[in-house]
Amino acid sequence: MKRFAVCVFWICAAAFAASIGPSKGHLVIVGGGKLGTEIIAKFVSLAGGPEANYVVVPTAAGDDEFDPEKVRDKFSKLFGVTHVTMLHTRDRQVADSDAFVEPLRKANAVWFEGGRQWRLADAYLNTRTERQVRAVLERDGVVGGSSAGATILGSYLVRGSPEGNTIMMAKGHEEGFALLKNVAIDQHVLRRRRENDLVPVIDLHPALLGIGIDESTAIVVNGDRMQVIGESKVGIYDGKDHGGTRYYFLLPGQSFDLATRAPIS
Repeated sequence: MKRFAVCVFWICAAAFAASIGPSKGHLVIVGGGKLGTEIIAKFVSLAGGPEANYVVVPTAAGDDEFDPEKVRDKFSKLFGVTHVTMLHTRDRQVADSDAFVEPLRKANAVWFEGGRQWRLADAYLNTRTERQVRAVLERDGVVGGSSAGATILGSYLVRGSPEGNTIMMAKGHEEGFALLKNVAIDQHVLRRRRENDLVPVIDLHPALLGIGIDESTAIVVNGDRMQVIGESKVGIYDGKDHGGTRYYFLLPGQSFDLATRAPIS
């Protein structure tokens, strides 16, 4: 039975989880835009270095938006790494097959490219692929993604409608991979003036924590600890009023406790 049928997973899971983020391994979640050297270096370091095994997943993009033959080389050059496998399908049966997930069994790191997050959910949610991505974390690896590849890592999927990315809540397209539990992740927040877009989501689902990440900025998560790195800011949406706004920002270098929902001084 699917997780969503058992309970509203993105609300219920946190009540039974030891931590909001992965107890083993790390997440590197980027708000889109250019990846700076600090973010790239952190991801590679957490993977075990340039000689580790990397898997890049471009499925969030449309078929006419990337060249499958060039995805591996582009990732290898950008991150400065050698052993890279490209993993992509739109067929859920393929995504649920042993042969398809074999590269994930050997991976130290997985990276989800940007595009539209519903494509990732449609292809991989509740399949062997998703389970093997979790297994990378259980081996103390790292899972990351940017833009749509960031939002899919949360438990509640915002902007998940195939009809357009301005729709924040779309029935039937609200479930992410929940590698970060009880959380809704938005991206491009300041660059695209999305500062208030998570507010109605948290109003309707007050058990969720909203995290809005601007471009060229990332959160690095292990357990309940989240740190901001990169060039801009990360918005926190906790359902409270903060001096006349329904959110507040964390700056690069600041840390945050996901369990207590408070900055760490």
